[in-house]
Order: sequence, then C-alpha cells, then structure tokens
Amino acid sequence: MTTATEKLSALKSAVAGLNEISESEKNGFISLVSRYLSGEAQHVEWSKIQTPTDEVVVPYDTLAPTPDGSSDVKNLLDKLVVLKLNGGLGTTMGCTGPKSVIEVRDGLTFLDLIVIQIENLNSKYGSNVPLLLMNSFNTHDDTQKIVEKYQNSNIEIHTFNQSQYPRLVAEDFLPLPSKGHTDKDGWYPPGHGDVFPSLLNSGKLDALLSQGKEYVFVANSDNLGAIVDLKILNHLIQNKNEYCMEVTPKTLADVKGGTLISYEGRVQLLEIAQVPDEHVNEFKSIEKFKIFNTNNLWVNLNAVKRLVEADALKMEIIPNPKEVDGIKVLQLETAAGAAIRFFDKAIGINVPRSRFLPVKATSDLLLVQSDLYTLEDGFVIRNKARANPENPSIELGPEFKKVSNFLGRFKSIPSIVELDSLKVAGNVWFGAGVILKGKISIVANPGVKLEVPDGAVISDKEINGPEDLL
Repeated sequence: MTTATEKLSALKSAVAGLNEISESEKNGFISLVSRYLSGEAQHVEWSKIQTPTDEVVVPYDTLAPTPDGSSDVKNLLDKLVVLKLNGGLGTTMGCTGPKSVIEVRDGLTFLDLIVIQIENLNSKYGSNVPLLLMNSFNTHDDTQKIVEKYQNSNIEIHTFNQSQYPRLVAEDFLPLPSKGHTDKDGWYPPGHGDVFPSLLNSGKLDALLSQGKEYVFVANSDNLGAIVDLKILNHLIQNKNEYCMEVTPKTLADVKGGTLISYEGRVQLLEIAQVPDEHVNEFKSIEKFKIFNTNNLWVNLNAVKRLVEADALKMEIIPNPKEVDGIKVLQLETAAGAAIRFFDKAIGINVPRSRFLPVKATSDLLLVQSDLYTLEDGFVIRNKARANPENPSIELGPEFKKVSNFLGRFKSIPSIVELDSLKVAGNVWFGAGVILKGKISIVANPGVKLEVPDGAVISDKEINGPEDLL
C-alpha cells in the first residue's frame, strides 16, 4: 500500500514536469493535495457552536443610511472594486462559451447588465469603479473577445485567470496530464476559493491597492441580484470589517448554501455536511441557522494580501470525483465563503431576498424574463404587483433544459405575477399572451403534443391532454 508521503513525492516529481502551468500554480496544487492527504479536516464540536448574535449577522435594516452628498458617495465608490466570478460555462443550459454571455432579458446578457450597472454608477457619481472578471482557462479566450465591445464604456475592465490544476487519477494519485491527457480534460479550475491567491498571483491585487482601492465585492456573474450596495460598503468602511458575507433567509427552494455560526470567538461558515448526524434535525430547526450564504462577499484587499502572503487561507477542501474517458479522477476544490473564519472583524449581513436572484437553469430564466420583473438601468426589479413575497416554484422537464429549446417552446413568456407553482413536462408548447395563476401542472401524456393557445388564462389546473385545455 502506497503511503501518503510516497504518493506526494511521486506527485511532486510528475507536477514538476508539467510545463503548462506556473510555479505558483504548481506550489498551490501540491499544498492542496498535501493537506488532503494528511487527512486534515476541521471537526466542528456541536457543543461549541453558538447561534450568531445581531452583531455577528447584522440585520440589513439596521445599517446606517448612505451619505447624502454625491462627493461622499464618490469617496465610498472610489475605494471599491467589483469582481465577478466568470469561470463557468453555459453547458448546463445547452450553451457554449462563458455562461455570462447567455441572454437574460431584452437581448442583454449577464455581462451586459453588469457593465450597464457600473457605467451608471460611474456616470452618476463621477467615480471610478473597475470591473474584474475572474475567468477559468475554459472561459478566458471567449471573454477576452467579448469585453472588446465595452472598450468605449466608462469602466476599466480587467480580466485574470484563476489557477489551472491537473486532475488527479484516483488510482495512483498522479496528474492526468502526465499520462497523455494534455487537452482541457486533463485540467480543472479549483473552485472560487482560489479567487484570493489568483488575485495576488495575477498582479491585479497590488495594482488595485496602489490605486487606493480598499474593498472588493465578489459575486457570481449569474446572480442578477448581486448589485453594488452603498449601505453595505459604508458600514464595512466605518466598522473596519475585513470580510462580509451576505446571507438571506432560506426558502423551500434552497437546498444548498452553508449558514453562519459563532465558533470559538470567530464567525464561521457551517455546511450541513459538517453537522454530526445526531444533530442534523436540531440544526434544521434552529431559526437563527435558517439563513444561507448567497456568495455575495465583501472583502478588504489589504487583508487578502496579508493572509495570502502568509499562506493562512486554508479553507476546507471539497473533493469532487469525476470520470474522464473511463478514468476515475479527483478534483480538490475550495469555496470563497469558507475563508470567512480567517479574517478579522468578519460579519454576515442578513440581506433582502432581492439580492439573491441566480439563474442556474431555464426555470430561473423563465422567472426573470417574465412580467414578474422589469429592467431599469441594468437592474432587474421585481414587480410590485406580486403580492406573495416568494417567487413561484417552477419545474420544467428535460424538453426545456437547453436555452434554444426553452425559447422555441414559448411564443412569448407567460404572465406569472399570480402564479404559485408550475410543473411542465413532455411535448408542451406555449402560445403568445398566456396568463398562468395559482398551482398549475401541464404534463403531456406520452405521444401527445400539447399546445397552449394564444391568450389562454389557466388557473389552478392539471392538464395532461388537449381536452383539459378546453
């Protein structure tokens, strides 16, 4: 049986011969694997977990108002950088290239909306908020071409790549590229926890600090609710908080996302996988734990530099097993939210649900393209006519999974302001001007084509065949 030390020694030799990646990437990868092989795991003792107070997870409505004067706002904004995590591909929704170039609404992509939002801020206050895009090797080339169209905007747009690590062959813990898989399948981006070292290694961090920037707002490029919030920025600067995680109350639709706890005098992210089995039900029942990480993060740039240079950001490792051409491989990843416990004066802010509007699937696309939202200055605004504070739950069958198929099956997106839930599956097509209300299930019987006619108003109904539409 090969020991961990022998595995690591063989791995170091193999990695030294990989010319596709930098020395800092090699070192970061070996460090990650070394931690994994050592069995290093952070065990959470249930008896030490404390529910966070309002000083630790600050209610959004207790934040001080933003300063009135535009020069005060400009001073705030000039300390800010917006960083969007742009490493994901749109493959889940049947698209090629970066996910951020999927059209969301009115012909505009995620990236278009982000640029419009920051353009408006810079124009309104005369500020200089730059936009950083952290790409992966999967999205870099396409993104470089796409950002050229914004060269006449009033924003500095910078791109940099997160690390590129070799996939590990599960059988012998050697890198897949050293066995002939030198194409993209041999490599992986190691999760968004890599944002901090990559920011430093790219040279972007020092450049931003030299410009007087103090805080970076990090968010997923597909979260339409992740917009610059001056109240949050002002609070962090006033209180000298090094790290802030936006959290929001869970709904039935939220299965992922860790929660914040107080643990041994520090604030920490707790994933349900870390909760001992015998305490899972208790954990789920405590109201203070019913908030989750939106992955909207505000982080002090000087603190990032201090901690990365000290190699102090040892976030929990997430093993992600995959298969490439029949070979079982392992990806070791980290998450940016887990870094919270290493920063001083770290807090959470319990934000309104409107700041968490991710588009992960075509069911989310249906929500944001519908009359449930309008678009103003690049911001997706919820329709006040919707009485229910929660969005309707939408479940679309595999026929709607790809964006092209989804768009083809709707002449126009139905009105859903009064919808509670919608389930659609099978060979279903929607006409123009359809209105959906209440709880609706439209599941076509096998071999049946169901066409919802133009102008149909459907309320609290179960439909399986054309006769049910009468």
